[in-house]
Amino acid sequence: MPKRGYHHGNLRAALVESALVLIEQKGPTGFTLSEAAKNAGVTPAAVYRHFAGRDELIIEIALQGHEIFSDLMEFAFNEGQPSALAAFEATGRAYLAFARKHPGHYMAMFESGISNQATPELAAASAKSRAVLERAAEALSKHIPEDKRPPASMFSAHIWAMSHGVVELFARGAPGSKAPFPPEDLLETGIGIYLRGLGLIPQDS
Repeated sequence: MPKRGYHHGNLRAALVESALVLIEQKGPTGFTLSEAAKNAGVTPAAVYRHFAGRDELIIEIALQGHEIFSDLMEFAFNEGQPSALAAFEATGRAYLAFARKHPGHYMAMFESGISNQATPELAAASAKSRAVLERAAEALSKHIPEDKRPPASMFSAHIWAMSHGVVELFARGAPGSKAPFPPEDLLETGIGIYLRGLGLIPQDS
């Protein structure tokens, strides 16, 4: 850890890393900028050269998170290959994977109370990941006549909510410890039931 008062060119990144640790330990609203500065090994005054307050620091972390998340969603979607259904299910699994691998970013994005509209950059980054899931939804519903298919934005939002619920209830802390089934299985079966109910995939024989 650098000495207190040490000013370096990568201070912004050091503060983000410090805050990520604190978010995982205490939640996105459970720490102060002074704590982030102390953990980064700099004086509290140095923080304000980069962030006007804790919210700005959380926004920076949320922005990074959405950028990582959208890249992961794009990779999972894989341009709809090998099938529309497989690609759609892969985006759901990517949500769980992101929450596990990047818990600090996840909490800053979804549990901090910071609006996605807080800055134009954050709004654009959050919209990008949502757009991937909507594209996956559109591909999945193309076989249904346009006047009868459900809005892709609606059922993609439902799947997003289902994914978020599985993360919050069953994939935080020790994954799977609060449920008799792995989170991935819960999400996959839930998606299957929902999509069959909408007529987007065939019923089981």
